Amino acid sequence: MLNPYEIIKRPYITEESEKDRKDLNKYSFEVDINANKLEIKEAIASLFKVKVASVNVIKIHGKTRTLRTRTGKCPDRKKAIIKLAEGQSINIFEAETK
Repeated sequence: MLNPYEIIKRPYITEESEKDRKDLNKYSFEVDINANKLEIKEAIASLFKVKVASVNVIKIHGKTRTLRTRTGKCPDRKKAIIKLAEGQSINIFEAETK
């Protein structure tokens, strides 16, 4: 079993994920390709000390790239969308704007 720091790779920050964070209390993370929903839920709960309401997982297939005569493939990734319980938040997403 992986430890929580190996499961959660990095936050996924886009315009759509920021809108979901503000409106729906949903946070997006890039996670290990082999992690399942239960492992992701436990990792988020232990790392950020929050209560997770639900976890949705999206598998992103890597693109095939061609450079001259050689072809290669970007690695597959997995994105998890975490919905937190009411009143919970993760502070790393809260950017201070002045």
